[in-house]
Amino acid sequence: MLHRSIVHTLFALLLLAFTGQALAEEAAARAVVEKLHEALLGAMKSGAPAAARREALAPVIAESFDFPTISRIVTGRYWKDASEAQRARFIETFQRLSLATYASNFKSYGGERFETIAVEPDQDSQVVRTVLHTGEDKQVTLNYLLRQSDGTWRIVNVIAQGVSDLSLKRADYTAVIKSEGFDSLVNRLDKKIAETEQNP
Repeated sequence: MLHRSIVHTLFALLLLAFTGQALAEEAAARAVVEKLHEALLGAMKSGAPAAARREALAPVIAESFDFPTISRIVTGRYWKDASEAQRARFIETFQRLSLATYASNFKSYGGERFETIAVEPDQDSQVVRTVLHTGEDKQVTLNYLLRQSDGTWRIVNVIAQGVSDLSLKRADYTAVIKSEGFDSLVNRLDKKIAETEQNP
């Protein structure tokens, strides 16, 4: 009887430890997304020009997203054939494009707010489900897929209104690489950055 009681106690302790770890991981993933949302709202409310918004958002974007993993996924099978220099240039360019895009899209405030709906574990990932409430009483669903990188949860995909940004970019980017080459894709992204940064 004593042996059974000890076994039950150990099992309960293990269950509590596992539950506590799971809750801690969910909270950590949620914090990453909510910090990003807070920074985006701050950029919108600031009324600052594009360059200032990029400067303010840069550190948050850098720490929120796993750009090496995203870069590998969106270039598909061509990633393994790219040189180290090509990979490094792509990651840096893709990060600058992401920053320019966020700064361009979140530039003025009209009563928007973000709401976190749920955090759901998915194998080795966390899915943070959120809604963007616009000033026009419209809702945009934004679900974030996060994975751990060096012990830190980082975003690897954003699903807006059910559409995966990762899937869209993978289809577009691999098509360009296939027809024009890896370097041509990076040059195209550089041009897109320049065009985006011209927006106020």
